[in-house]
Amino acid sequence: MIEEITVETRVRYAECDAQRVAHHSVFPVWMEMARTELLRANGVSYRECEDSGVYFVVVRLSISYRRPAVYDDMLSIDVKTTNVGRVKLEHEYVFKRGDEVLATAATTLACVDRLGRPMAMPEGFLKGSARL
Repeated sequence: MIEEITVETRVRYAECDAQRVAHHSVFPVWMEMARTELLRANGVSYRECEDSGVYFVVVRLSISYRRPAVYDDMLSIDVKTTNVGRVKLEHEYVFKRGDEVLATAATTLACVDRLGRPMAMPEGFLKGSARL
């Protein structure tokens, strides 16, 4: 299982406020982007999960902002799986501009079925043997 990857993104103008600072609301979008790529690195796309009736919903999200990201900054987002439970999946994130840490974050996702009911993750999920 690949537990950690780094993805890059550039701060786009549409993601900024009038002072050209990345709006706080874009960080969860970047977190989802990083989580999706981590899942893909493990051989499963989120689309495949949904097609097989497996969904993940964010049940907890926390972000600590340290420094602003500004328009046209190239950011790296480190995402790490910290816990895989029967129904939950936890991640930690570090947002950086070069070596400078701009923010840290964490999420907890719950595995649910098509009706939004909690369900156990498929056997072997994220361990390279899951068959969705």
